[in-house]
Amino acid sequence: MSIFERFLSVWVALAMVGGVLIGLAAPGLVQLVASAEVSSVNLVVAVLIWAMVYPMMVGVDFGSVAGVARQPRGLIVTLTVNWLIKPFTMAFLAVLFFDHVFAPWIEPDDAAQYTAGLILLGAAPCTAMVFVWSQLTKGDATYTLVQVSVNDLIMVVAFAPIVAFLLGVTDIQVPWQTLVLATVLYVVLPLIAGLITRHKLGSQEAVDAFSARVKPWSIMGLIATVVILFGLQGQTILAKPLVIVMIAVPILIQSYGIFALAYGAAFALKVPHRIAAPCAMIGTSNFFELAVAVAISLFGLNSGAALATVVGVLVEVPVMLSLVAFANRTRAQFPEPAPSVSENWNKERL
Repeated sequence: MSIFERFLSVWVALAMVGGVLIGLAAPGLVQLVASAEVSSVNLVVAVLIWAMVYPMMVGVDFGSVAGVARQPRGLIVTLTVNWLIKPFTMAFLAVLFFDHVFAPWIEPDDAAQYTAGLILLGAAPCTAMVFVWSQLTKGDATYTLVQVSVNDLIMVVAFAPIVAFLLGVTDIQVPWQTLVLATVLYVVLPLIAGLITRHKLGSQEAVDAFSARVKPWSIMGLIATVVILFGLQGQTILAKPLVIVMIAVPILIQSYGIFALAYGAAFALKVPHRIAAPCAMIGTSNFFELAVAVAISLFGLNSGAALATVVGVLVEVPVMLSLVAFANRTRAQFPEPAPSVSENWNKERL
């Protein structure tokens, strides 16, 4: 691990501060970036996330996807945590804190808005950034792709009913254009580019060497994304610091709790680390584009629900980096490193 990667949390912290300062010093520039948006998907951020995801996609051996069925435990953990546990624990924590713990300091209407935003976050597991976290934990690229793809398919049919049930709203309008556009930008296009690159490189040795060369660009994309996200929300952070902290509390408890549950279940089931780490990361992080888009469509751009989803974005990167560090430190506690899905599948074909 290079010095740059070893101190990644330091660079991200500096990027957070730098983003807020840029937001204050150059609001025109921030507005220009914010205006580059289609269906609630910011195109500048999309390009940076694409750059982060692409290096891992180069490592995907599409011919070995069928081999995931031979190692189902990681996928079972992911689906159980994401769809049977996470949305409901997030709703419970939101109600606990905003209807009870923080009730003396927050108006009831605002509390209801923050609760709604957190529920939207909890019902939308990660689509794009999990590829970055998987890469940082040396995750199995092929298995991670399948986990994300299955989650996306379930999200199409399960997101609206779960949100409607938890919010008590029956007319949830899922922004399908946002869902499809984000999936194409963050999964389909990087995957196609990665497969083309892999084909042109030929050997696995050439693929590994190429991935090593482009990995720094992935990290730089992450830092640039943090700068932009905090730049876009700099005014809000400084104007409502106490509210930001209050919203962050249940998100932090949820994030670390869900990770502990999924990571612990994977450990108990003897899932290899290269599968266990990404399967825990998917449920811990969120599909924030979808959550923000639905919050805006239901409650308005300046609503407390929209603010809560944005706080989820701000909290996610530092939280996930801390979990990446923990996962890497605990790698030796898992079963002996098993061959990746691609390696197993290729051996069996031979």
